[in-house]
This record gives sequence, structure tokens and C-alpha cells, in this order.
Amino acid sequence: MSAAVPEWIPLLVPDMPSPEELLPYLQRMHAAHQYSNFGPLVLELEAAFARRFALPQSQLTTVANATLGLELVLQALGLPPGARVLIPAFTFVATATAVVRAGAIPVLADVDAHSWLLTPAIARDACQRTRIDAVLPVAAFGMPHDMAAWQQFEQGSGLPVVIDAAAAYGSQWLQGTGGTLVFSLHTTKSLPAGEGGLVVSTRPGLAERVRQLSNFGINLNPAASVPPGALASVGSNAKMSEYHAAIGLVSLSKWECGAQARQALEADLIQILNAASGARLRWQTPACDAPLMAPTTLCARLPDAATRNALEAACAQARLMTRRWYQPLLSQMQALPGDTVRLPTPCAEDLAQTLLGLPFFAGMAQGQRERVRAVVEAVF
Repeated sequence: MSAAVPEWIPLLVPDMPSPEELLPYLQRMHAAHQYSNFGPLVLELEAAFARRFALPQSQLTTVANATLGLELVLQALGLPPGARVLIPAFTFVATATAVVRAGAIPVLADVDAHSWLLTPAIARDACQRTRIDAVLPVAAFGMPHDMAAWQQFEQGSGLPVVIDAAAAYGSQWLQGTGGTLVFSLHTTKSLPAGEGGLVVSTRPGLAERVRQLSNFGINLNPAASVPPGALASVGSNAKMSEYHAAIGLVSLSKWECGAQARQALEADLIQILNAASGARLRWQTPACDAPLMAPTTLCARLPDAATRNALEAACAQARLMTRRWYQPLLSQMQALPGDTVRLPTPCAEDLAQTLLGLPFFAGMAQGQRERVRAVVEAVF
């Protein structure tokens, strides 16, 4: 008899609450007969976030997803038509599409070779090369930014900075400074709500404007200059539903436990893969003292493109799923508008040739880890 073909090891596995955990919240929702439009569960989730960020609840708002959150934040900033927004070329496409859909022009910049992030130093260099009206750094793979450094940049340049912290809930905090953060609560993130987003901002009135824009732009404030129910500005339908808030509340109640498990898994995999490769793999390094608290991906940087290709092929042969994260680079995306500005990106281009995402998910069994280790060892 031939040997059994092993099952594929997935790249990611969503870590969502069980139906039993959700039931009490769904029963509350059903009893209240409110399923959207800033219902009781959404308000409870926002209050929990406000406590964690030590901010007034008016300085944050939930949204339907992080992409819409980015769009509405850019709109709420009141940028002029055709504003130029600096973003990293090494990021998920949603960062760029949010800029375009907000009526702005993406300016694609390089990232740091070690943290893989757009840094204030890179932003300052970009401002010397071309006009910039706002900066949208990305917390790539959840790695937090140095908020003090970005606050200093914002104060010195006068340009608004918005952190696309989609993958960074629990890692990216304001760190005792001011700032604007947009998180994703997608099913693959460290705090999953199925779909959803969170906007946190100490910029006066920004979160409240985003909240209004997420409800079509309808005014609900009796003290405003337009009557309640009238359109104060042209917004979108980007409200979080009560269903997703229910999932978010359960996920939040056990977030710390899940984060500790992810930290332990990442540490174990990096240790065994460093040994298997003879310490020839490189890993993303922190940009500040704030650590990555709840990793959701495992990205290894190989010595060169040939080795990356060899590991990728070996993983496929061994039935291990992999991914070339954030590739092709945004600078190679032909669907972006023709007025997109493309600055030199040597570090991002090197990353695109050498980075490979490996299997990483909560509950990853020892046997699955061993299969990943064996493939890496065979390649090296």
C-alpha cells in the first residue's frame, strides 16, 4: 500500500468564538430587536475599547471594516481634492484603494529594511522629493509604530498622520501621545469580529466626524447647524452591525489568553526555524520599545530570491501553504490611477524578492510545526 498523502497545512486558520459563546449576546440582541444603527452591543464594545485606550468614548468609533475606516478618516480630515497621501509601497492593497476612493493621490514610498515600516525619516525624505499632504504609515504584520516619533513628525511638518494599524490591535497603542489609529477586526486578525473596524483618534472631533460619515453623513446632533435627520455631509453606510459586535465582545473577553498563545507559538517557531536554517532566516524587528503582542502571521526573509523560490517550491511539495505577502508591490499595480506617485523603493523591492509567509495559526499542532521545520532544514 502507498503511504497516505498528508493533509495540507493551512497558512492561516481563523480563531473565531464558538456558537455557544455567542449565544448569550445573540439572545440579548434579539430581545432588544436592534440589529444595527449603533445598537447596545456596539455601544458596549466601544465602551470596552475606550477603557482599554484610556480615552473618552467620543474619541473612538467602530466601523464596518478597516478599509472604510481609512476612507472616512481621510475624508474627515478635510484634505483638499487631489491631496497627496504618502503610503508604503510594501502593504496590502486596501491602504492604496482607501486613498484613491477618498479622492486622494497615493505617493508610494520605501520601508525600513529591518522593521519593514514606513518611518518618519523616510517620510521626511519623501517630503523633500515631492509635495505631501498627509501620511498613512502601515503597521505591517501588526508591528507597532513609534507614536512619539510620528507625533514629533506631525508637529514639525504640520502634516496629519494616520496609522493603518489593521493587523495591530493589542500591539499598537498611542503610547502616551496623540494620534489616529485604524484597526481591522477581520476574521484573520488578533481580535476577530468576522468583519469590523475601529477608529481611535485624539484629533479633536475626528472620531465623531467619522461616526457621522459612517451613517451616511446624517446629522443626529440637535445642537448642530442643520436639523437632525438632515444630511450634514456626504458619507457612506459603514456602521458595525450588532452581530459583529457580539463576536467582537466575545473575542475581546479572551484576547489576552489568545495573545499569549500566539506569542509562545511565534517564539517556538522562530527558535526551531533558526536552528533548521543555520540562523540564515531574518525576521521583522521592532521599530520601538513596544513589542508585537499578538502575531497573526509568520514571515521569514530568505537570503536571496533563489532560496525563497526553493523554499516555496519545497513547501508546496510537502503540502504546506505559503504566501508572498504584499506582492506584487503597490508600485507594480497597474490598476492604480496614472497620477500615482512612485518614489524609489529599494528596500521594499528587496523584501518582495526574499519574503515568504509560512503557516501560523492558533492551535498549530507539534506535528505541523515539525513538518515546517523539516522542510526548512531540507532546503538549507
